[in-house]
Amino acid sequence: MAKAKSGPLARRPDNSAFKQQRLPAWSPMLTANTVLPFFYFMALICLLLGIWLLLTVQSVQEIRVDYTDNGRCAFCHDMRKNASNAAVICTCELHFQVSRTLKGDVFFYYGLQNFHQNLRRYMDSRDDAQMVGRKKNLKKPSSYCKPFSTNDKGLPIAPCGAVANSIFNDTFKFHYLGSGNSKYEVPLLRKGISWYTDKNVKYRNPRVENLSLTEVFEGTAPPPYWQKPAYELDKMDPNNNGFINEDLIVWMREAAFPNFKKLYGILQRADKPFQNGLPKGNYSVTITYNFPVQYFQGRKQVVLTTLNWFGGPNQFLPIAYLITSCLILVTAVGLTVVWWKFGKDGKNMDEL
Repeated sequence: MAKAKSGPLARRPDNSAFKQQRLPAWSPMLTANTVLPFFYFMALICLLLGIWLLLTVQSVQEIRVDYTDNGRCAFCHDMRKNASNAAVICTCELHFQVSRTLKGDVFFYYGLQNFHQNLRRYMDSRDDAQMVGRKKNLKKPSSYCKPFSTNDKGLPIAPCGAVANSIFNDTFKFHYLGSGNSKYEVPLLRKGISWYTDKNVKYRNPRVENLSLTEVFEGTAPPPYWQKPAYELDKMDPNNNGFINEDLIVWMREAAFPNFKKLYGILQRADKPFQNGLPKGNYSVTITYNFPVQYFQGRKQVVLTTLNWFGGPNQFLPIAYLITSCLILVTAVGLTVVWWKFGKDGKNMDEL
């Protein structure tokens, strides 16, 4: 009877091709005849991709209108410097021109500059358990929300935290000034502007049988900078109130950079003259000016843009492809000069 292996021999792998790593493998021979054509080919591919994507991005139309302190909005801008005027309603009207028709779906954004939503302390200042509809967290918010967890009277804030407290609350009404004295209100779809998972999974209102949303939020307070409680964010649509309000959901998804834009509405192309998009001509936008920007030296914009399969007017990827193509081409030319000078047989390599 054979004795069992012991000691180091017991840990030795079996003498098989797989365990001893003797499987057949292909190892490419890197020569100038194989490497140099590959470099030139990759430079050509990156160049073509860069040009194609650049032409694709340029087909996207975008209009940006800064209204921070433009025209009559300068009066509202100065008024918002004083926090005591927060309850005073201030509106202003801004005119702009669309030089060519924005065809297809047109998306309306509001833009902010120099607003850092990516600060760690700011991003942590929220209670996801409260926003998902847990009744316990509605009455007792997370400590991460401090100092926006309770108000001066000790009432819990819903929604709590700095992110919800700083929600962008300017509102817009767009009008198309047609020929003569005709004036058309630009119809905007204000639903469907948030991510599906956010609207239907991540954000839910607390549910209590036989109680309305107003009664559910009873005993809570709105954030300090809010002008109305969460259950009255949209008086026209009761299904767009509380934590499932789409403007709130869009704002709660923090931006990665200090200059960003967030979706406000989508052009409704049901009736004339907007069936084919946004016609060229003169436009006006009536702004309810609420959001102050003096504290962080920011700017506010209205952004109108079209989209294609590639997205919005972002030229980073096309330019990255073009730069990569140039770098690969320079490397290929350098390797070609070295190979040509010292010979493919390598006899002159000792001169390096």
